[in-house]
Amino acid sequence: MKPIVAIVGRPNVGKSTLFNRLTGTRDAIVHNMPGVTRDRNYGDVDWYGKAFTLIDTGGFEPDSDDIILSQMREQAQLAIEEADVIIFLMDGREGLTPADETVSDMLRKTKKPVHYAVNKIDGESHEEAGYDFYRLGIENLHTISAEHKRGIDGLMSDIVAEFPEAEDVQEEGLVRISIIGRPNVGKSSLVNRLLGEKRLLVSDVPGTTRDSVNTLLERDDKKYLLIDTAGIRRKSKVSERLEKYTIVKALCSIDRTDVVILVIDAQEGVTEQDEKVAGFAHEKGKGCVIVVNKWDLIEKDDTTIGKYVDRIRIDLKYMSYAPIIFISALTGQRVVKVLDIVDEVVAQASKRVSTSELNRVIEEAARRHHPPSYQNKFVKLYFGTQIASKPPTFVVFTNHPEGIHFSYSRYIENKIRQAFGFEGTPFRLLFKERSGRKKKR
Repeated sequence: MKPIVAIVGRPNVGKSTLFNRLTGTRDAIVHNMPGVTRDRNYGDVDWYGKAFTLIDTGGFEPDSDDIILSQMREQAQLAIEEADVIIFLMDGREGLTPADETVSDMLRKTKKPVHYAVNKIDGESHEEAGYDFYRLGIENLHTISAEHKRGIDGLMSDIVAEFPEAEDVQEEGLVRISIIGRPNVGKSSLVNRLLGEKRLLVSDVPGTTRDSVNTLLERDDKKYLLIDTAGIRRKSKVSERLEKYTIVKALCSIDRTDVVILVIDAQEGVTEQDEKVAGFAHEKGKGCVIVVNKWDLIEKDDTTIGKYVDRIRIDLKYMSYAPIIFISALTGQRVVKVLDIVDEVVAQASKRVSTSELNRVIEEAARRHHPPSYQNKFVKLYFGTQIASKPPTFVVFTNHPEGIHFSYSRYIENKIRQAFGFEGTPFRLLFKERSGRKKKR
């Protein structure tokens, strides 16, 4: 799992400027994809080969100093609980404030690494403005300018040195499975049932699993790493900022897995939170198995499963490729089949299609339904090839890539799936000019 770095500080000290500087964006809202709401400020950073997730804890516009203090206390506490490393950012132009001192006292009590930075020190002539902050009793204080990139290299060198060593789980043949879903849907119960023992704490209290828990499992000479993630909480049950950290923890676990098992409560069906986290797995190109748990509690007739599947396909329409299995982690009903499906999804995601077979399918698809013309120009599909797996990625060369409409791309995708399968995995379909230069759409 990638380390998490949180930026903590008062309003207008430059948190978003530093965030944008490190993520290489102009906008603090970095990702607009399923799984992350628009007001979530987080991004992926690669600092000279050191990858981590960066969180901007957000600015506030309170009405009084008391509200500033309480809100700073809240965001600092969240950073203490959820981040691996904390950046405490202060304003060199405004100077040290009582609120800064209060939060510094809080951070000093944590065992998490905290790096203190005084922002808006734009040049050597401004260095004196940073001296006052040594009253906090800090040995290593960074004076920086997020806007002008001054002092950033030194700050980041110290921060990445704090990152924990990556877990050595990259052995060949190990399948990494991230088990995600809302609290109390039965994620830990499913893991325990797969293990055949009560390895993880199981409770009816939502939020029992506060962080990702890794468990190794061997079955039929195959090895699996089961990652039981913290549940995605409802907004009404928890503050916006706490939900942000909870989601990020789960999303970070998805980054390093091969297959995602999305656990849904049969009694509640697909919720907004399920849609978000499933969307993130889809965007990341991860294989997915949809597990409907607590199926033993549902009254059934001959049409129940069919109607339930139809409902899931509507709610998760971008994930029509994902297999669905109905289980009861409590009774063990069909649980043994979950890993069988996971094995098949891994095989499908790793599948390679020969160029000749792929082009046979593309040519047949184009004959049946030719690409629509673009600006009165004839659109031709020359040939296609697979360039990657996990997820399977294809490039189709054409004379007008900008003329390929989304609906036609989906048509070609469906034809490829019909011919070669790829059940359980998303795949990428790219259209490029034959010269290899991709035009802007």
